[in-house]
Amino acid sequence: MKILVLGSGAREHAIILALRSEQATHDIFVAPGNAGIAQDATVVAIDQLDGGAVTSFANENAIDLVVIGPEAPLVAGVADALRERGIPVFGPGKAAAQLEGSKAFAKRVMDAAAVPTGRAVRAASAADVEAAFDELGAPYVVKADGLAAGKGVIVTSDRAAALAHAAQYLPTGPVLVEEFLSGPEVSLFFLSDGDTVRALSPAQDFKRAYDGDEGPNTGGMGAYSPLPWLAEQFGSEREFVDLVTEQVALPVIRQLDAEGTPFIGLLYAGLILTEQGVRVIEFNARFGDPETQVVLPRLQTALSELLLAAASGTLEDQPDPVFADDVAITVVLASEGYPEAPQTGRQISGLSDAAGVEGVRIVHAATAGPDAPGGDLVATGGRVLNVVSLGEDFATARARAYDAIDRIGLDGSHFRRDIAARVGG
Repeated sequence: MKILVLGSGAREHAIILALRSEQATHDIFVAPGNAGIAQDATVVAIDQLDGGAVTSFANENAIDLVVIGPEAPLVAGVADALRERGIPVFGPGKAAAQLEGSKAFAKRVMDAAAVPTGRAVRAASAADVEAAFDELGAPYVVKADGLAAGKGVIVTSDRAAALAHAAQYLPTGPVLVEEFLSGPEVSLFFLSDGDTVRALSPAQDFKRAYDGDEGPNTGGMGAYSPLPWLAEQFGSEREFVDLVTEQVALPVIRQLDAEGTPFIGLLYAGLILTEQGVRVIEFNARFGDPETQVVLPRLQTALSELLLAAASGTLEDQPDPVFADDVAITVVLASEGYPEAPQTGRQISGLSDAAGVEGVRIVHAATAGPDAPGGDLVATGGRVLNVVSLGEDFATARARAYDAIDRIGLDGSHFRRDIAARVGG
């Protein structure tokens, strides 16, 4: 199969590695990619936001499937351009991608579909924000309505800080002030062909920059899968997945279909398990990062078959995906200053040594170079690398991941040492 993957981060690298692990041999192209991805796919010079350019490349190269990784091309309507030319594409069209692109749109759809979620107030001015704070109380939850690369949310009991966060985004549009919900969070991915859904295995990520959930929110500093503690509340992971499928995924997919905006691609449900039951925090319209890096290594069903079935409207013919019992964790190596002001251009050393640790793979998020043959790669962004490890239990997986990441050198870098620590190891 000829596959074109759009994107340049660790999520896209994880998708490509999963495709490479299949018994079938694929010709994989990527735009724009990064230095690590370039070792596993052919990098092509296409603007991933240009639907016309992506469509032309797909036609000229007989691409069988296009997989859109990040949110920006989805919100830009790249999937629409491809579908208009009859090219199978895994990723929702522009209208359905509003589920991620607009928090207000997502709340409206959830209300229409009777999906359990927290109360929310759309605030277009500082006065509206103040009134919403008075109505919903502390802690205050403020979200940018549009895309913010995972950093548009603040949860704080400091009213002044919450107001300042809202003021940062109000000049470009309304913000959402939401009811604070308390409980453990779970990420659950659903493949959808616009009618049928198939769930993947749950994961949990770590949003805060530092150990003990301290520091600012980030795009994610690590994750693990599976979640053995779900059995304590729901009997089994399968029962939890079935519950969320019936109460969340199917109602949303059916609502969007009824509105004439079928959702074809990856529905990411960000969930919180409150004392009152499962509630949706937010939806994303693509694979999550860093959860993808721990879910896909455990997937035993061929990813290419699942993605093509979703893109082609034949997902009902696919059985539920099968996952290995292995534990997977990922630890993110971030540049100095991330997330506020990451320092880039610094050299990375020790990658070969780290990759040699049993059960470990290095997934690249923001790397480039080397400047000269045989030289070191350099960091080009905030989240630079993911160290992903597999093991028969959490203690083994954690030991491998931290052994590997300790072998990598990047001046000023930081990472969390408590990923999955509460689960074991």
